[in-house]
Amino acid sequence: MGVQGWTFLIVGLTFALYIFIAIRSRAGSTGEFYVAGKHVPPLANGMATAADWMSAASFIGMAGLISFMGADGSVYLMGWTGGYVLLALLIAPYLRKFGRYTVPDFMGARYYSQLARQVAVICAIFVSFTYVAGQMRGVGIVFSRFLEVDIELGVIIGMAIVFIYAVLGGMKGITYTQVAQYCILIFAYMVPAIFLSLMLANTAIPQIGLGGQVEDGTWLLDKLNGLQKDLGFDSYTDYHKPPIDIIAITACLMLGTAGLPHVIIRFFTVPRVRDARISAGWALVFIAILYTTAPAIAVFARTNLLETLKNQPAYAQAPEWFTKWEDSGLITWVDKNNDGQITYQTGKVFEEKKPSYAKDKDGAPLRGEHGQRLTTNQINDSPNEVYIDRDIMVLANPEIANLPNWVIALVAAGGLAAALSTAAGLLLVISSAVSHDLLKGMIRPNISEKGELRAARLAAGGAVIVAGLLGIYPPDYVAAVVAFAFGLAASSFFPAVLMGIFFKRMNRAGAISGMLVGIMFTAGYIIYFKFINTDPDANEYWLFGISPEGIGVIGMLLNFIVAIIICCITKAPPQDVQDLVDEIRAPE
Repeated sequence: MGVQGWTFLIVGLTFALYIFIAIRSRAGSTGEFYVAGKHVPPLANGMATAADWMSAASFIGMAGLISFMGADGSVYLMGWTGGYVLLALLIAPYLRKFGRYTVPDFMGARYYSQLARQVAVICAIFVSFTYVAGQMRGVGIVFSRFLEVDIELGVIIGMAIVFIYAVLGGMKGITYTQVAQYCILIFAYMVPAIFLSLMLANTAIPQIGLGGQVEDGTWLLDKLNGLQKDLGFDSYTDYHKPPIDIIAITACLMLGTAGLPHVIIRFFTVPRVRDARISAGWALVFIAILYTTAPAIAVFARTNLLETLKNQPAYAQAPEWFTKWEDSGLITWVDKNNDGQITYQTGKVFEEKKPSYAKDKDGAPLRGEHGQRLTTNQINDSPNEVYIDRDIMVLANPEIANLPNWVIALVAAGGLAAALSTAAGLLLVISSAVSHDLLKGMIRPNISEKGELRAARLAAGGAVIVAGLLGIYPPDYVAAVVAFAFGLAASSFFPAVLMGIFFKRMNRAGAISGMLVGIMFTAGYIIYFKFINTDPDANEYWLFGISPEGIGVIGMLLNFIVAIIICCITKAPPQDVQDLVDEIRAPE
């Protein structure tokens, strides 16, 4: 059976499983829709949290970034793992004891203010939509290659699946769907990793294979450094980013993790505070399996890619995976010197970041004399003729290594499981922010439970449509888009939640001011350098040399500073609120 046949079979079976679970776990009340009735066992919640956490950025994007960036890409690995530890220790148990449904719910009650709730709702929606754009982009990439459809159609298919189990099941359906999705995604991630580790380093343990030796006795990382040098690329194992940017991005990802509403809400679903701690421990174990494997996947993928392209093969003899991914628009070859050979070297291919393709009047792609897709971009003078979208590395890795077709299809199913699990969690946050925090909390406090549940489902449906549009028109690579969401979360939610738990003197004026300043500064910086000033040399104007991916840490510091100053010159919170802070920190 071919790759497409295996993909239809495996992906079809997994989608059928997700829909079956959603129908069986249909939410019958708002409590089940928002927090699964608070009856989820710690082990299941740990697995669901891991699936919610390990998005397309983790499954698809992170190894792709490390594959291209080398040591510089490790900031994503360090930031995302360290951040989960921070969340588990400092925030999750206390919010569970507080006992509310959502993060804006916590903000409204802790800061005794509807305005605080409104600001939190805006921040939650903004962060969640930014994050979900990366997930839908990942869905489109998987479908575009393995089902041989356009990315846009792939996103629409993903929207339909998420709509069914997010709108029907709510948190109850999402939780048990995510348990199944974790099992699928981790199996899909580890199987090709084990295959590749055996092929390249003669060990079945990828983490050991990363530091192992190849057949001729050369260390794998030394071999990769040599391949990089031969093609003019920088050393793979050296850092090239400024230290300040490395620190900023790592800190931003860590602190943003502790402020992500779709992860925080998972700890509201367990019966007791003790269960929140246990489920956090289980989640960390499940997450570590993938995160310790990602660097090995990145190195294996980069090594195989350079081995394939280092001898400048003729396009007519290019491997099948190259032309298949080219058809999806995620690999592009431009024959700059008209020799018919694929030259992959350091240097930019296009003046723009990504290629745009030439089409005829019927919308069909125009092709050159060798059969390659033609572009409309202005081509620069660098010798490099190949554009490779880094988001494809994990998905293309089994094909590059000539692994069996069923393994290739399995990876596609795993990528979809990772993207859809997180997308569902994010859509629930958006839905609950609209129906519970905005509608019931502020506009119609007396709305019936049935009416609120209907509103939650309508909000989830609307959020799916917006998420799909963001997936079709994403601002950057999957992992980069997700990094922006972490920056927004770090600069808005993290200080307000942390001080809400550990600083009794923090009042509503301080918290609201801090959140507004933090998210406005961070969003403005990201928008300016990603959408307004897109000059490749714009990094000369970065504040303190910090990139848009790491600027959230400055936004967070501004949030803390403004919040503390304002709270010190305004009235202290009421005594009952201060007593509440003492109560949530007291052991059960």
